[in-house]
Amino acid sequence: MDDSFGIDSHKLIYHPHRVAEWYDGKSSWEKSKSIYPIYVEMSPVGACNHRCTFCAVDYIGYKSNRLKTAVLEKRLPEMGSLGVRSVMFAGEGEPMLHTDIVEHVLLCKASGIDVSFTTNATIISDKFIENGLENTTWIKVSLNAGCEDTYAKIHQTKKDDFSKVIENLKNLVTEKKSRSLNCTIGVQILLLPENKDEIEQLVLLARDEIGLDYVVVKPYSQHKFSETRIYEGIDYSSFSLMGRHLSAHETGTFKVVFRGETIRKLNEGPESRYKKCHATPFFWAYVMADGAVYGCSAYLLDEKFKYGNLHDSSFKEIWEGEGRRRSLEFVQNHLDISDCRINCRMDEVNRYLDNLANNTVAHVNFI
Repeated sequence: MDDSFGIDSHKLIYHPHRVAEWYDGKSSWEKSKSIYPIYVEMSPVGACNHRCTFCAVDYIGYKSNRLKTAVLEKRLPEMGSLGVRSVMFAGEGEPMLHTDIVEHVLLCKASGIDVSFTTNATIISDKFIENGLENTTWIKVSLNAGCEDTYAKIHQTKKDDFSKVIENLKNLVTEKKSRSLNCTIGVQILLLPENKDEIEQLVLLARDEIGLDYVVVKPYSQHKFSETRIYEGIDYSSFSLMGRHLSAHETGTFKVVFRGETIRKLNEGPESRYKKCHATPFFWAYVMADGAVYGCSAYLLDEKFKYGNLHDSSFKEIWEGEGRRRSLEFVQNHLDISDCRINCRMDEVNRYLDNLANNTVAHVNFI
């Protein structure tokens, strides 16, 4: 199975200068404070038009907060100048609900920042297709079923949304191909008891009917604060051969990314894991729909991970401020990662950095 998109690994190795800055400055606040994130997750809106049964951020409450475009007009160019290289619009709500989302995309691109989306794709405007798509690096659609009945059950929405998403995806693919746009478009399905028998159905739909670039099949991972507990402790041991079976549907232009390594890590013991989080608060950040900046998406609303607010301060002031300094001290000296989400966003990054920080690989001079 070809994970040419690097979805089941990490891409920090392609930023050696930033890694070198971290290695030299991780123990000194004076050096650490100016090590800016490469990647930022941004939530344009807090509201969502679905209530997915697996939602990790249900505890936040789907509030009607919105990032102010006038603020982003100042902050995004600043973030780009400070070294931010990518923004994924996703978050605690549905990003396409923001009426200015195309403007946000264009602001990112003008600032030298690559753009991506995680969306349910029920709302794809003509304006986005005409002006946003060409400035977007990739779109990953959360599509957690192979038929409308299961889709409605898992996404907790009306059945018609399934066909609406399929049609929107077809429109995106048609526009991409007609204009030879360089945007990767795919879907992701969480492997759940309700949809386990529909994975192949979705793969064939994505390849043959829609013409997508990929399907990601991913295990569920319990969020620490989520109110949802119905999928906690799912046993994925019986799915070990699914990836090999699905790979038979791959072509030169279509990939199935079955996250087998992620499944394997669900059952590994703590002795196999790093002991500290090295990625936070250095290589990434999360911006909530109310403008609050956090160091980790798994700890939203936790004051120990909150650095400031884009609506009140510049990104430089926030990143080099007291909130992040306190968070760095907590993460390095007090955070118990056994409390953290297994297979968190920065898991592979942390494994890589742990090898560097602790010299866990022998004979490194024999390159």
